Amino acid sequence: MTDTRQVVVVTGGTRGVGAGIARSFLAEGARVVVCARRPPDEPVEVAGESAEFRPLDLRDASAAHGFFAEVAADHGRVDALVNNAGGTPFGLLAESAPARQAKIVELNLLAPLYASLAAYEVMRSQESGGSITMIGSVSGTRPSPGSGAYGAAKAGLENLAGTMAVEWAPAVRVNTVVLGLARTESAHLHYGDEDGVERVARTVPLGRLADPSDVGDACVFLASDRARYISGAALRLHGGGERPAFLAEASVNH
Repeated sequence: MTDTRQVVVVTGGTRGVGAGIARSFLAEGARVVVCARRPPDEPVEVAGESAEFRPLDLRDASAAHGFFAEVAADHGRVDALVNNAGGTPFGLLAESAPARQAKIVELNLLAPLYASLAAYEVMRSQESGGSITMIGSVSGTRPSPGSGAYGAAKAGLENLAGTMAVEWAPAVRVNTVVLGLARTESAHLHYGDEDGVERVARTVPLGRLADPSDVGDACVFLASDRARYISGAALRLHGGGERPAFLAEASVNH
């Protein structure tokens, strides 16, 4: 019997937001392949169903091409790609080496480009086409002190997704989830101890940081037939954004 379950690839799907995305797809019954340079510390699974791990350095364009060809050969197709891999440590631009900044751009912009190109080669020939979702960041929509190269790369990623949506239609839909502040196992590296995390969460209008499952649910929707007419869109997943700083200093009660 032919397996009709959706085949989904999640880059950087071994931990944090990526693992949350993978679990959301597993919960919907998809066959999920996660990739990263190193295997997960523990299996990414839901109710006994595990994501398949395959090693991949996404910065290697030829390796990405081979990876997607192999996944398609083994599973029959690739229905959806979520470009989640990325990130950056804190570092002011003038205090960071140019080579370090180049690596940040490579991971957050060029790697998703390579993965998307490789996935498109598979999806374009499928009768059902495919869906690609970029995990962007609010850092790409505003000044991003301490993560300037990252913010610039994420801004480029959203623009890239829009171009892909035009060039690759109607076979492949391409969208971006523009993520705000998220709670993961590494949140303390950015926000400090638990008290610091809670203080940061209070700056979000909805009163909390995004959970990885929030991101996963958005990605499941964008990859589904319910989003069949959505392409080139940027979904702001930030809990209402950020309150303007001047309101805290204003004498009028808001």
